[in-house]
Amino acid sequence: MGSGVNGRRVAVIGGGWAGIAAAVELTAAGAAVTLFEAGRVLGGRARAVEIAGRRLDNGQHILLGSYRDTLALIRQVGADPDRLLARHPLQIVDNAGFRLALPRWPAPLNLAWGLLTARGVGWREKLRTARWMQGLKRREFRLSGDRSVAEWLDTAGQTGRLRHHLWEPLCLAALNTPAREASAQLFTNVLRDSLGSARRADTDLLLPRSDFGRLLAEPAGDWLLAHGATLRCRTRVRTLHAGIEAVTIDGEHYAAAIIATAPQHVDRLWPVLAENLEYQPIATVYLQYPPTIHLPFPLLGLRGPYGQWVVDRGNGLLACVLSGHGAWEEIDDDTLAQRLAEELDLGTQPGWQQVIREKRATFSARPNLPRPPTTLAPHLFLAGDHSWADYPATLEGAVRSGRRAARLVLAAK
Repeated sequence: MGSGVNGRRVAVIGGGWAGIAAAVELTAAGAAVTLFEAGRVLGGRARAVEIAGRRLDNGQHILLGSYRDTLALIRQVGADPDRLLARHPLQIVDNAGFRLALPRWPAPLNLAWGLLTARGVGWREKLRTARWMQGLKRREFRLSGDRSVAEWLDTAGQTGRLRHHLWEPLCLAALNTPAREASAQLFTNVLRDSLGSARRADTDLLLPRSDFGRLLAEPAGDWLLAHGATLRCRTRVRTLHAGIEAVTIDGEHYAAAIIATAPQHVDRLWPVLAENLEYQPIATVYLQYPPTIHLPFPLLGLRGPYGQWVVDRGNGLLACVLSGHGAWEEIDDDTLAQRLAEELDLGTQPGWQQVIREKRATFSARPNLPRPPTTLAPHLFLAGDHSWADYPATLEGAVRSGRRAARLVLAAK
């Protein structure tokens, strides 16, 4: 098969988005990849599930225009993100009368106009916030020290309506961690690559037209098989030994391996890497209304006691997302669905509902959170959103980490 990486056996453990990204990168370079996945299908925390005869996502996800590596990966495996994702200029709209809408103007004019025309906010606060954002850009979104988002906003004088309707909801959505606990530097990094980007398209919302299985997991699986990779779903790796020359997995020898499991499973395979993370939950509550029901904009903020965000999936199906620890965890599924329907107040009741809860959906993105190394041993590497130190738990961070680990394998002797 030639020289270099061609024919080298490489194992990728974990078939989420980090593992998929690593496997595709390695396979494209000519490695003989075996991808292990304990579950029935690929996709990890962003996959399709069959419930009551319906195909749903195991959790509602939103992509941003700044997710360049993710969009490139989707295209690489033959899917079309322009068809499978609906691109909208950013709007933050909630049921309490707040609205911030960015026009299709070049950056940073789009953000400036969005702030200055935001509904429900006074002029003084708008101008103060515009100056604050300009200051962040001048400092290249680097803070002198990490702290909680709440403390950072207090120090910056961001204590008005924009804090309640924009910054804190965005923080919870992006970091899955409440502002009083979330890392200000990680939140600033997210703002840098979205609202603060020099590319207008980076601020766009990318909302799914299809389920996430069709977006990446299924086309990636087909692509990997077509290019000679081996997929082992329903296969949980039991033993791993990293030697000087090779990595042994359940008795099989590989030139290198990448651990791309969820962080809570890494130390079972590599005990030296003790887990130091705390976790936050996410619930997705699907409500099926008549097909004539739709939201004015397909992303709506709920400022009620339970609701946070609602995504219009089309044909009357709404997906309500609840992130981080909160009162919603204490009530049962039926009551939770009922409370959210009341907050939506659409003039009719949903005819069907489904609640999907994940108790350890993401790691808590706390200040000064230590991240694990990418290189664990000479031929053993780590991937996963928890290892991408620049971001909180995001799909883009997962994809970037998978590609980085694959490139380290390719560069290793």
